[in-house]
Amino acid sequence: MTVTALKALSDNYIWLYQKDNDLVVVDPGEAQPVLDYLAHHEGVHLSAILLTHNHADHTGGVREIVAEYPDTAVYGPEECRTYATNIVHEGETIDLLDSSWEIMSVPGHTNGHIAYLVDDKVFCGDALFMAGCGRVFTGDYQAQFETVNKFGQLADNTKVYAAHEYSDTNLRFAKEMDPSNSAVKEILKKVQQQRENNEVTLPSTIEIEKEINPFIRANDFDEFVQLRNKRDGFN
Repeated sequence: MTVTALKALSDNYIWLYQKDNDLVVVDPGEAQPVLDYLAHHEGVHLSAILLTHNHADHTGGVREIVAEYPDTAVYGPEECRTYATNIVHEGETIDLLDSSWEIMSVPGHTNGHIAYLVDDKVFCGDALFMAGCGRVFTGDYQAQFETVNKFGQLADNTKVYAAHEYSDTNLRFAKEMDPSNSAVKEILKKVQQQRENNEVTLPSTIEIEKEINPFIRANDFDEFVQLRNKRDGFN
């Protein structure tokens, strides 16, 4: 089994989960990177597309991919009904590539945002990033606070496959909020070197996030909201 990042748009990642010659695609914001991958990997079968939420930079490639591969099942939350052939909900599981994928409800960024937990991996869209979390477009900060804490309860070895390359900015913000945090300084240095080499900085792990992510580390809801508002103004 392998997990591969395809770069899309300005800073998105499309995640490919592959076992032997079977492939699952997560959040294809663009079609061409996926179509190119399939064209250059003869014999690979596109088994399914998984959607975490309904923003265009996560769904924009679905129709073009399905036009080329019309038998592909598309899974997603209710808010992705326009694209999804299979609507999934919190607590359900889907069987793909001989693995059981658990559906997690992780609202806040959007009302219906979900994540997919498989083996020791979570594909979390924009609900959680390295050292960060998604903007609260719903205005429901309580939901986002609960979502971040929900991620924090996963096993420490869970690998976090977020959908954007925000690690550098998030870590610089984390350093400003907690300048004595040695883990933040160390990982920021590593991330900046990776970005200089145009490398993918993900996945993170839940264990790492507990050390560096100011939102998981927030002591209470009020601190979480203050941090989220400060992060929205940070560049």
